[in-house]
Parts: sequence; C-alpha cells; structure tokens
Amino acid sequence: MSESPEAAGYCVILTTAGSQDEADRLASGLVENKLAACVQITNVTSYYTWQGSIQHEPELLLLIKTSADLYAAVETFLHQSHSYEVPEIVQLPIQRGLAAYLNWIDESVTG
Repeated sequence: MSESPEAAGYCVILTTAGSQDEADRLASGLVENKLAACVQITNVTSYYTWQGSIQHEPELLLLIKTSADLYAAVETFLHQSHSYEVPEIVQLPIQRGLAAYLNWIDESVTG
C-alpha cells in the first residue's frame, strides 16, 4: 500500500442548499466548469440563528472536492449562483490523501 502524501494543495469546500434542484444545479455547475472534481450531496438538518431567532431546516450539504488554488473561483461561483443571502462557503484543507485520488482531482479540475 502506498503512503498517503501531504496534500496541502487540496481542499473540501462546504456549502448548503435549501432544495434538491438548487443542490443539483450548483454541483453540476462546479463539475462542468472544472471547479470541482467531485461534489457529494447529503441530507442534513441545520440548526442556526438567523435574524435573531433560532431556526432549524432540512438542507442539503454539498461536499466539494477541489484544488486549494481554486477556492476563490469556487467561492465566486457559489456566491453568484446561490439563492441564500449569506450562503455557507467554508474551506477545509485536506492534509493527507491517497496519491491516486489526489492525482484524479488534479486531472479533473485542470482538464
């Protein structure tokens, strides 16, 4: 088994959507524009404070796998394409990963 290389050049970006249609549109746009190698969508329930009151809503969480160098472009795409006034756009670094998977991210986002 090969060792997992340092992966400072890769990240997962999180965002949420309020509907399956919006989640699908965002995911498709990210992959089609080569801003993400993969976007996974999963159902979550979010509890949060908005405009002074506690809310809880079903949402869809998007896990966006990409190159850290593309964060700004992904943020811009999400901010311009998202229906939320203040969408969650959070970058988490990938510290280690399977070399073949990280190479696939590179190939997918750079063409």
